[in-house]
Amino acid sequence: MHDENDPEADAQWCAERRKEVATYLRGEGVAHGNIAEMPAWHVAPYVSVWAIDSVDSPDSVGWWVICGDMPTDYVSASDAGSPREAVHRIASLWKEAAEYMARGEKHPSFLIGSGEQDEELAPLLASRAELLLEWVKDADAWEEG
Repeated sequence: MHDENDPEADAQWCAERRKEVATYLRGEGVAHGNIAEMPAWHVAPYVSVWAIDSVDSPDSVGWWVICGDMPTDYVSASDAGSPREAVHRIASLWKEAAEYMARGEKHPSFLIGSGEQDEELAPLLASRAELLLEWVKDADAWEEG
């Protein structure tokens, strides 16, 4: 169990998520620059959002990656200017995808998972999307410091 008051446990959890992000990006064939050492935003042990440097502009964010107790996914920084916007964009897409999956249909523009267990996974994806959308609405969850 994760102890949110233990800085070492938090750092370890973040380091493990960073490795997952690197593996995910390699697997997806996403050209990218450096992965930040720590997430731009996180609520351990549930979710982390990572700033990924652009290949073309190494000093700027090119991608945001979400990782944790949910699918790992990413969005272009051109579609989301902050971690909060990235979470909103990804969660909205997941909510839409879950609706398609629950009906046994394929989303017209993207795929989540292999497609073999869509009807079983739809409620899980929908619940993660709803949780993320609730966090997006909560200004206190995004306070810095």
